[in-house]
Amino acid sequence: MAFVIGEACIDYMDRSCMEECPVDCIYEGERKLYINPNECIDCGACELACPVEAITVDRKADPEFKEDAKRFFLEVLPTRSEPVGNPGGAAKIDVIGVDTEMVSAF
Repeated sequence: MAFVIGEACIDYMDRSCMEECPVDCIYEGERKLYINPNECIDCGACELACPVEAITVDRKADPEFKEDAKRFFLEVLPTRSEPVGNPGGAAKIDVIGVDTEMVSAF
């Protein structure tokens, strides 16, 4: 995993990071954005674009949010029948529209 989106993004989805991401690896939940750890190429464009400094390199990220980012892609989220997985770009599946239990609890 290269970058993690943290708490500052909850209820503040500016989406500037999505516009800057060259590989379209940032997915939209209901209240927060998530970076797919398997699709991220570690370029850092998203981190520089974030106006609230919610994006952090994984080794410095809050461990809870680091694990939560993995759960967003690996676990079946509420209202979905299968995990998001690795679709090869957010544009291929559009807005997910649901968050992990951790983010929903905020």
